[in-house]
Amino acid sequence: MDQTLTRTGGLLAVIMAVGMSLAACSPTVKVQAPKEPITINLNIKLDADVRVKLEQQAKEDIASKPIF
Repeated sequence: MDQTLTRTGGLLAVIMAVGMSLAACSPTVKVQAPKEPITINLNIKLDADVRVKLEQQAKEDIASKPIF
């Protein structure tokens, strides 16, 4: 009877120790926005080739009544 109580108490102590150690070692991750704004400097050269497709009626109107 005494050995059973001793074993139960020992097992309980081990379970409590493991539980406390797991609770103490839980990792914490914090995510915070930066206090200063983020500055991105880009040096970009853009080249574009734009093609305008006019319908035949528009071409005729422009040809008959030039703007310039």
